[in-house]
Amino acid sequence: MDWMDKLLYPLQWVVAWILAIFHEIFTAIGLPADNGWTWALSIAGLTVVIRALLIPLFVYQIKSQRKMQLLQPQIQRLQAKYKGKKDQYSRQAMAEEQMNLFRDNKTSPWASCLPLLVQMPIFFSLFRVIHNMPKVASGSIDAIGGFTQDLAIQAENSSVFGISLSATFQDPGISVKLLTGVLIIIMASTMFITQKQMMAKNMTETAAANPMMQSQKMLLYVMPLVFGIGGIYFPLGVLIYWLVSNTWTMAQQHTVIRNMPAPGSKAEKEMLERRARKGKTVQQPEIKGGSDAAGEQDAKPTGQGQRQQPVSKNRKKNKKR
Repeated sequence: MDWMDKLLYPLQWVVAWILAIFHEIFTAIGLPADNGWTWALSIAGLTVVIRALLIPLFVYQIKSQRKMQLLQPQIQRLQAKYKGKKDQYSRQAMAEEQMNLFRDNKTSPWASCLPLLVQMPIFFSLFRVIHNMPKVASGSIDAIGGFTQDLAIQAENSSVFGISLSATFQDPGISVKLLTGVLIIIMASTMFITQKQMMAKNMTETAAANPMMQSQKMLLYVMPLVFGIGGIYFPLGVLIYWLVSNTWTMAQQHTVIRNMPAPGSKAEKEMLERRARKGKTVQQPEIKGGSDAAGEQDAKPTGQGQRQQPVSKNRKKNKKR
């Protein structure tokens, strides 16, 4: 057992048990124990369990993305305030004000990466379980959780379109390269489409022009490219996991964009039109920006660059008297 197996063993143990449980369920309803499709369905079941557990994190991600887009005007004012100031003190002051803004609104620019970051250890754990499948089958290493030697032998003897679950694009054979190649292309394409859909329909023009969002646009092309190139090293079983996971993400994203769009986005306009026809209204989330930001939002220009300060109800009554 190398260092990666030692590091990921607790997660491998959980992943192996979930696979074993789903395999038991599918064989109990009549599917062949050593059939590749039975194991493919077991991997799909594992994916659904993992993604269901990540739903609260996904909800947090969506709320953070909405708040980040609502905060764009305040972030731009903050950037304008420190424009041209490159000294250490100004940079530190700008960073502190920006972090305070994020903290007050309970959001972070990195929130969108959380589901992917949480999935990566699970992804690598499944990778190691499938990679070690021949060793468990031969008895050279011990069983991993519920993934016993008998189950490993059944998994090794199974195949999808005649291809083993542990086969990769690098293995010899036209059929292996064809099937894994198609799955890699679909995996990268679904990842690209999901991110493109969010940027095209669920982002305001102001947010899209922000430098911080420009860096996220780079991920639109970088992430599918990274996973597309890295996919040649993934076993067939891992490609099945990632394909099901991306399909889940696409469906989840479509639901969110339709029902919880970012304020000011194209998707929100479509949602408001649908709800207007039904007589429903939408309540926007509250954004906290401190006294300075609040003054910027509430104040209205009154000529010569001056602005009218907010006046309480009591003061208004006194003025009328």
